[in-house]
Amino acid sequence: MSILSPKQNKRPSLPEWFKIRPPTTEAFAKIKKQLAVTGLKTVCEEAHCPNLAECWSGGTATFMLLGETCTRGCRFCAVKTGNPHQEIDEMEPWKLAQSVKKFGHDYVVLTMVARDDLEDGGAAHLAKCIRAIHRETPKVLVEILISDLRGKELSLQTVLESRPVVLAHNIETIDRLTKFVRDGRANYAQTLQVLTNAKKLAPHIYTKSSIMLGLGETEEEVVQTMRDLRAVGVDMLTLGQYLPPTPGHVALKEYVHPDQFAKLETIGLELGFIYVASGPLVRSSYRAGELFVKNLLNSPTQKPLEISPKNSYNQPKP
Repeated sequence: MSILSPKQNKRPSLPEWFKIRPPTTEAFAKIKKQLAVTGLKTVCEEAHCPNLAECWSGGTATFMLLGETCTRGCRFCAVKTGNPHQEIDEMEPWKLAQSVKKFGHDYVVLTMVARDDLEDGGAAHLAKCIRAIHRETPKVLVEILISDLRGKELSLQTVLESRPVVLAHNIETIDRLTKFVRDGRANYAQTLQVLTNAKKLAPHIYTKSSIMLGLGETEEEVVQTMRDLRAVGVDMLTLGQYLPPTPGHVALKEYVHPDQFAKLETIGLELGFIYVASGPLVRSSYRAGELFVKNLLNSPTQKPLEISPKNSYNQPKP
């Protein structure tokens, strides 16, 4: 994996393999309209995701909970940073559940802004949102991408007890670059600890993480990060190209070639991940992952998930 000189501040030219699709479908317009009506936010818009058109046109959106202001200031992220002063939209669980019902999804991805202003990091609100979806649409599968919830195991347990089928928490980059890329309150070891605790509390729930490439990492460092994730039982992995949202964000070092993404996907599968999505436009909530999970959970050979606060913890994974 080649690395551009740190003295080169100019962003590399967009290579020919980078193609972002324009919005053209009825599904895209439907999602756009419903979000405008409810005031719900999506990480697709807030984080300037390059897959917005593709995913929305396919009927998939990743809902961002707990507002649009994050208490962290990661240097790669376009989401607004500030202090929400403990404000929460108490109607958000209801609005979310109604939107999911209206869209007719059978798999929903939720994410959140970090909320260090809240004692539980927002865990109770996340759990309310997931339970509201379950009440309105019991057959819908929910994946949730969480912050570190201030590292509190009890907060993590609160989220897990609301019965998501996938718990995602992103490591984002390699250990060496973490302090330059992420907020100082988020670190490599704590991310691994969150994922460790998730498996300890609910071994049957699938865990997932994501790595951005193009920040100056080497192949060996990426593979070591993949090994670290597997060592704490992470089941699914996505790898995608970092794209600076503005010139003020952490600089892009290189566009990683699709062949390198393909190589890392092969390595990931060899390491034991049950699914790896790896490509320039792949993101942590990329629709390929959702399709895989649906197929996995609905497979005749896959045992049904039995998840409830009373009996789910520390049971063997089916």
